[in-house]
Amino acid sequence: MILASATTVDEARWLEENGVDAVIAQGLEAGGHRGTFLSDDLSTQVGTFSLVPQIVQAVKVPVIAAGGIADADGVAGAMALGAAGVQIGTAYLLCPESTTSAAHRAALTSAAARQTALTNLFSGRPARGIVNRLMSELGPINGLAPAFPLATSALAPLRAKAEAEGKGDFSPLWAGQNVTGCKEIPAAELTRALARNL
Repeated sequence: MILASATTVDEARWLEENGVDAVIAQGLEAGGHRGTFLSDDLSTQVGTFSLVPQIVQAVKVPVIAAGGIADADGVAGAMALGAAGVQIGTAYLLCPESTTSAAHRAALTSAAARQTALTNLFSGRPARGIVNRLMSELGPINGLAPAFPLATSALAPLRAKAEAEGKGDFSPLWAGQNVTGCKEIPAAELTRALARNL
């Protein structure tokens, strides 16, 4: 089975035309890297609950909602809009099974987690993360960031030094816009809670 992310209706149509079995509708709220591939224009990005019904109408393959969904009500809402399933990432970052670093876990449980932004500083490609020192000082999107994937190695020494001191100042603290579902509970327990309204 082939699944692929689309951040626009045009990308979803392209994926269907090229044989995917399902499209993951990645809304603007989603944490981590953008699945965009037809354009680098971030102004084309829309929220999950706007994107899902548009893609559902545009393609015949199943659509999986992703981005900003952190609880059972969000799952049910995505399904009500026509999603065949939901992909959740950020909510699992505090689960004991996750390999999230100590600095990242601390950021997720801090007030800073309420402010995320798309940034190209950590990899050279747009990705959503918690705003930290690097993003604040250089601006989240900066034309001086090395092209993908060179930005990662360029930051490696600063990141290693800061993380050794327990700081996430130069680390990619990937997270979606909704961290309210992050809980330090086993992944199986979180999954059952997310499926509660189905």
